[in-house]
Amino acid sequence: MLKQRTLKSITRAVGVGVHSGQRVEMTLRPAAPDSGIVFRRVDLPVPVEIPARAASVSDTRMASTLSPGGDPGAPKVATVEHLMSACAGLGLDNLVVDITAEEVPILDGSAASFVFLLQSAGIELQDAPRRFIRVTRPVEVRHGEGAKAIWARLEPYHGYKLSFEIAFDNAAVAQTGQRVEYDFSDNQYKRDIARARTFGFTKDVDAARARGLTLGGSMDNAIVVDEQRVLNSDGLRYDDEFVKHKLLDAIGDMYLAGHPLLAAYSAYKSGHALNNVLLRKLLDDPSAYEVVTFAREADAPRGFAELAPAW
Repeated sequence: MLKQRTLKSITRAVGVGVHSGQRVEMTLRPAAPDSGIVFRRVDLPVPVEIPARAASVSDTRMASTLSPGGDPGAPKVATVEHLMSACAGLGLDNLVVDITAEEVPILDGSAASFVFLLQSAGIELQDAPRRFIRVTRPVEVRHGEGAKAIWARLEPYHGYKLSFEIAFDNAAVAQTGQRVEYDFSDNQYKRDIARARTFGFTKDVDAARARGLTLGGSMDNAIVVDEQRVLNSDGLRYDDEFVKHKLLDAIGDMYLAGHPLLAAYSAYKSGHALNNVLLRKLLDDPSAYEVVTFAREADAPRGFAELAPAW
């Protein structure tokens, strides 16, 4: 039987929210089988639990934000996508995330620090079958026409692979790779994807901060780009770091399905909002997917039975 996974022990991190600028403490705890990934706002007079599900998404401005029932007026946890991406990359099914503010800490701006934290705590197999959402027919969402079109699509596939293409009107970004593909059968998420950092443009900083965003952003936790070049002294971690970070985000956004997907995801200029629309469209149509388990590990797609290599 292909089993569910949780942590062996508790692990903690302290940082700041990239948008709120608030100091936040985060504690990652093991969780029971079939409980999924749940965020808990433990700083509130009565702790509030927020399941990491597509229906909990209440805001997608520059990040994926969760609230109970997707209510934008309820307590929230913002910028969950990097942690969710790390959980998907390591195959973690069940986790409790205690958090003392309204935003997950940005740490270094990638998923690598979360991968390190999770692997340091250890991964434990649980005596319950791992459930997958297998896409059975294509589902697509599209906005705009011609040069302004953006889209995202899920198609049937025995495994999980993703492809992403970007197109920014910026010379520095245009000099890097614009398209990337990643297949989970490679089992190299932390090597090939996890280290890609979030990025921002100097021309957008003032406008974002006027909206209460990027208040905690810096070159310690983001790639900063002007019209011509990357301003970080250490440059890029990957030749195609920009598009790899967009794919990293998509992995996290799609893990809000509540179970790992068996599908081929492809997207052009998609973002948190369109990813959530795609996921909701899939889950709202029972004819487009089925929930499956694997009684024998050998029947599962390649790469899903193995634990990720140690850091």
